[in-house]
Amino acid sequence: MSLYRTKSIDELVKASEAPSSRLRRSLGLWSLVALGIGSVIGSGIFTFTGTAAAGTRMDLPSVFKAPVLDMILNGGPVAVVGRPGAGPAISLSFVLVAIACGFAALCYAELASMIPVAGSAYTYAYATMGEIFAWIIGWDLILEYAVSNMAVAVGFGAYMNDLLDNLLGFHLPMELSNPVFAGGKATGAWFNLPAFLLLMLLSWILVRGVKESAEANNSMVLIKLVAILLFVFGAARAVNTANWHPFMPNGFPGVLTGGAIVFFTYIGFDSVSTAAEECRRPQRDLPLGILITLAACALLYASVALVLTGIAHWDTLNNDAPVANALKALGFNRLRLVVTVGALLGMVSSLLVFQYGQARIWFAMSRDRLLPPLFSRVHPKFNTPHLSTWIAGFVVGIPAGIWDIGTLGDLTNIGTLFAFIVVSAGVIILRRAQPGRARSFRVPWVPVLPGLSILCCLVLMLSLPLETWIRFLAWLVIGLCIYFFYGRKRTLAASERE
Repeated sequence: MSLYRTKSIDELVKASEAPSSRLRRSLGLWSLVALGIGSVIGSGIFTFTGTAAAGTRMDLPSVFKAPVLDMILNGGPVAVVGRPGAGPAISLSFVLVAIACGFAALCYAELASMIPVAGSAYTYAYATMGEIFAWIIGWDLILEYAVSNMAVAVGFGAYMNDLLDNLLGFHLPMELSNPVFAGGKATGAWFNLPAFLLLMLLSWILVRGVKESAEANNSMVLIKLVAILLFVFGAARAVNTANWHPFMPNGFPGVLTGGAIVFFTYIGFDSVSTAAEECRRPQRDLPLGILITLAACALLYASVALVLTGIAHWDTLNNDAPVANALKALGFNRLRLVVTVGALLGMVSSLLVFQYGQARIWFAMSRDRLLPPLFSRVHPKFNTPHLSTWIAGFVVGIPAGIWDIGTLGDLTNIGTLFAFIVVSAGVIILRRAQPGRARSFRVPWVPVLPGLSILCCLVLMLSLPLETWIRFLAWLVIGLCIYFFYGRKRTLAASERE
């Protein structure tokens, strides 16, 4: 039964207030919103929008690339040759995904206000489902944050070179700005140095303090928002409405497929909840921060998608930099430079927030004795989990310098959707187990709305390829081995001493 041992909310809050592991509360509402926007809107707004509109193609049919849902509906293996694009209706895909994420966001808002402790979904699982589920979701979040940041960091060298070429007419050598391996083949590069150095710089900023990190992120988010708005209003004058017809060239299935592709771009609003222990008024500001983040990002994504598919035909957008290339074709070179700067800062702010969140997950798991104690050590001067932060920097920075793992992006999707399901279920469980506990924010229509969140997440998970499910299950098996041979023994020993 120790596998299902839960920690009471009061116990979790008390542990967060221990002097040896206490974090400094210095974040307000708008810093939380900036953290959320910084993590959600990365370079994906300028890349995935085009990919989802145009769809993807493969040279040869593949069963492993087929969505699991197709196999279930067809009663067996199905080989696919790609994913149909949403066309101009990609703006509708963004709205539908925002609604699906909104159900989960409401659930996060309730639990974050009730349990203002670092750890996000990991901590909520410990309070509602038990230790084994907490470990699974914590291990899952480690995968989500690490793979997401590796995928983002890999592209930093290319964007940096594009900016240097635009401004100064030179760029870094290919050997020092590309990963060693891409697509399973050697590229001839030695190491992706810009990606590694950026992650080391961000780790140093994060160690210096959450207030300093938030200030740096606020500045980058502001510049990024200006770049997005300049694109939307600057390129709007070149919109050709003929490009919007037909609006749904591949029907509603294309819209759903586009939604499954762009779901990756919404990942990050849940990172607001990882700042719970460093928020000055968590009961009020955490729910507001999560919901404002999601609403603002949905509006920005839909606007960019509508303008992009208006200035270029949707079937020409399947390339690495669809926005920049569309602007180049129009001769809008100054605006293209602005977009490059926006994409670059989008990467940096996204990396900053996810590295911040990753270190807090490790910190919370270590404080609960599921990971070694060094991960929960707090810097005596800066009150930050400095060792977790530096280790996270190297864990992401070194692989990003060697491998191009952008093809593993769906692992981030499936991990996030799994976390959303756990959080939504947690709301239902706590409503039944502790109906009288004070809640500064309440999800309406429980259990219907959390149930809709779970259903939407399951449909999106089943829309992911079979190979993603295989990799995800393999990661969970590795995690369970570590739990049973290390983590469980330490928590059992601790509970016996208590």
